[in-house]
Amino acid sequence: MAKKKENKIYLIDVTNRDGVQTARLGLAKLQKTMINMYLNEMGVSQSEFGFPVTHHETNYINANLELARMGVLQPIKLSGWIRAIRQDVEKACKMTRVENLNLSISTSEQMIRGKFQGKFSKDQVIKEMVEAAQTARKLGIKILGVNAEDASRTDIDFLIKFAKAAKKAGADRIRYCDTLGYDSPFSIYERVKMLAETVKIPIELHCHNDLGMVVGCSIAGAQAAIDAGVDAYINTTVNGIGERAGNCDLVSVILAIKYSSGLSGKYLLDERIKLNCAWKIAKYASYAFGIPIPITQPGVGSNAFAHESGIHADGALKDRRNYELYDFEELGRGEPEIIETGRQITTGEYSGIKGFRNVYDKLEVKFKDDREAAKILELVRYANVHTQQPLTEDELKFVAKYPDIARKIFTMSPLA
Repeated sequence: MAKKKENKIYLIDVTNRDGVQTARLGLAKLQKTMINMYLNEMGVSQSEFGFPVTHHETNYINANLELARMGVLQPIKLSGWIRAIRQDVEKACKMTRVENLNLSISTSEQMIRGKFQGKFSKDQVIKEMVEAAQTARKLGIKILGVNAEDASRTDIDFLIKFAKAAKKAGADRIRYCDTLGYDSPFSIYERVKMLAETVKIPIELHCHNDLGMVVGCSIAGAQAAIDAGVDAYINTTVNGIGERAGNCDLVSVILAIKYSSGLSGKYLLDERIKLNCAWKIAKYASYAFGIPIPITQPGVGSNAFAHESGIHADGALKDRRNYELYDFEELGRGEPEIIETGRQITTGEYSGIKGFRNVYDKLEVKFKDDREAAKILELVRYANVHTQQPLTEDELKFVAKYPDIARKIFTMSPLA
């Protein structure tokens, strides 16, 4: 008799979609690519890596899809985010080679009334979504998610009707969006469990931190999906960076599932997740976004393993488990800082060949001749124009290893 499949919690990181939508913040295309590389190394199931109908994303998206075909960005799945409108699906498939899509449309009475302002009725919302989903399937989209924006403020009966229609139209899963961080862990559990039990479709949890409950709500929603007998997918961002008060922090949610009472050993996290990559990706995102990691950030904050109180310090020295639930080594902490301190020669948009070769010599990257070195230097200059920051070691290595991909990422072709 075949063993019954155990439902699991998978992670879909949306740093390169929701994270970059954060007011006053953004990432260069090289930085978005590096986030994808780190997420893949970390074992994250999927990266919502951009907007395939946005013209300035086209080269970046196609270049990253090429990395996937080369086996560099594997086994991570790369998915694009678009509106649940047929024309957007057609445009996305025409402009890019995207294979996976998430289609999004608002479902709450508030947004249908206050955002669409008479353009769509509830029935028309479902009609638009179904047409878009069917078009995506006809055009060969492999993994199709349908997003109910503002699901937490949507009437549950209409939400179920919407999800049933999405499933029938070919959706692989429904994204339950707590767009305003309105849910509590208790309300999201009840609503998601009812939705999953009734529709019998895997559920994505996309939560925001407006009321400070984002990790709790994301996990409670995932618990509900698992308890209802379907897989759960939690949307995360690195360091919780996202619109307004932020999204569900990638590292925090992993730690919570692995170590919290009631979750550890009971709810299965995707076995591909490698927590020891946490420190590297958190530090990189902090550098790329220009946002310091809060000192109290779980796992990766500078105070996460710091003990000053006499009683605490004494207890931690006797046995770290007295005051630490997990070890700093598990997060890969202790690696070198991203930017060296002290005397350094960096590479930038005005670098010369001698300083450039000195930097790459330290990275143990060798060039065949000066011509090859000059070619990579030119790309590094372009990379620096994009990021406006000294390049990290991993960025420098990426450009040298994949120069043709890098050239595509750096190329912008504005519409006339």
